[in-house]
Amino acid sequence: MGRVNNHSAAGVTALGWDVWNIRRDFPILKQKIHGKPLIYLDNAATAQKPHQVIEAVNRFYLEDCSNIHRGVHTLSERATKAYENAREKVRQFINAKSNKEIIFVRGATEAINLVAQAFGRTTVGAMDEIVLSSMEHHSNIVPWQMLCEEKGAHLRVIPMNEEGDLNLDKVNLPFNERTKLVALTHVSNAIGTINPIRKVIEAAHLRNIPVLIDGAQSAPHFRVDVQQLGCDFYVFSGHKLYGPTGVGVLYGKQSLLERMPPYQGGGDMIRSVTFEKTVFNELPYKFEAGTPNISGVTGLGAAIDYVHSVGLEQIEPYERSLTQYALEQLATYPWIRLIGRPRERVSVISFVVDGIHPHDVGTILDQEGIAIRTGHHCAQPVMEHFGLSATCRLSLAFYNTREEIDALVGALKKAREVFSNDGA
Repeated sequence: MGRVNNHSAAGVTALGWDVWNIRRDFPILKQKIHGKPLIYLDNAATAQKPHQVIEAVNRFYLEDCSNIHRGVHTLSERATKAYENAREKVRQFINAKSNKEIIFVRGATEAINLVAQAFGRTTVGAMDEIVLSSMEHHSNIVPWQMLCEEKGAHLRVIPMNEEGDLNLDKVNLPFNERTKLVALTHVSNAIGTINPIRKVIEAAHLRNIPVLIDGAQSAPHFRVDVQQLGCDFYVFSGHKLYGPTGVGVLYGKQSLLERMPPYQGGGDMIRSVTFEKTVFNELPYKFEAGTPNISGVTGLGAAIDYVHSVGLEQIEPYERSLTQYALEQLATYPWIRLIGRPRERVSVISFVVDGIHPHDVGTILDQEGIAIRTGHHCAQPVMEHFGLSATCRLSLAFYNTREEIDALVGALKKAREVFSNDGA
């Protein structure tokens, strides 16, 4: 799943792929930056939105704006229906058993924090352990550090090799009777590695250890089936899946969610309230206190519809082909150093340019209308592993083209010339 290999442009055409037609769905791609056509290669940070998503959000505010689950009037009923329809779309998208297992949150970060607080605080004790990997995003490190500091517990880390793959032999799977949770990224946001998470989940479950998977970088690129994976929790963000910002999903097995106390208190997460006692609502509402991001959830539902209309079975091979082309073009130049060569990857590529700081590279590319990400990518342990403080990162989506990659390489050559002349 997701392995990069060489797919010809003709093969993509045979699949019926028409990238130029797809690009028409994304209004932002029509603009110019510094007089140059926008080339957006920062999709791992956030993906652009098709007009179908933008229109769904606008339609909510223009026609259906109301609070949900509370009113008997028409607007409230329409808003509630759209919100709950989106929950069902998410359930189908990741193949959860029940809508009760789908919790709407602000994003993957809040979902991880919810599990850390509602599950972790009631499960983890002094001298217990939580296992992470060495390639986690900060949002899948810091909440667990905070929990460990509070409880007197410890973090254990699965190491990574020089290629950017996890070392998953028995020595490096530090599971024992003190391990209370494994929290692992499905895909590295810094170098694109697809981790063999089923292997980890199976090993953890042999010891009855629950597993949380950070799917922020996997859900947009290939099909995810949480029942097939067997994970206990799965999180992802809407804005990386061509949906609005400020909305995301926590999937949790119903048996676990039912045992977990609420993360926050307030309206809609209760059955009844007196000054003596509060009775909490059923799943999934127990974890959705207050007025949610109704427009965002509606937009996420539209984004899932859009991805289905394009087809993950077509997105995946096209992005593999584009990634392989980018790797080949960048590897042509000895002054471009690719960071990490994982066995399987998505369309995320980190690199450095000899003699030029990544921030300077990013600034020069911006003058050419090209948007990439530079910095530590909220994955400083990964940077430390490779002996770097920052990299340049390009991350591709299904609306990107080979021509854009050619333009990127041309702009990198220009940056190289500028700094060579400055050095003279």
